[in-house]
Amino acid sequence: MIPFERAWPYDVFMKDVYVASCPFCGQDNVLLPMRPKELAEIRGGKKKLLVFPCCHNKVTVLDTDQDYLLTDTVLRRA
Repeated sequence: MIPFERAWPYDVFMKDVYVASCPFCGQDNVLLPMRPKELAEIRGGKKKLLVFPCCHNKVTVLDTDQDYLLTDTVLRRA
């Protein structure tokens, strides 16, 4: 089970990965510098440094499922 406080929801639209809002600055509809192919690689065990383009905050994505990115950083207080 993914720890909810370290997970952030994402969406794939066409071949782009988006988050509805940035967990750090609150910017809406942020296009992530990531492709759907990378989501499958992360699911397979690869880690990915993700830099949010809106505020340049960084997290390491450790795992994914159909809806959430699991990071090494607490993104919300549960």
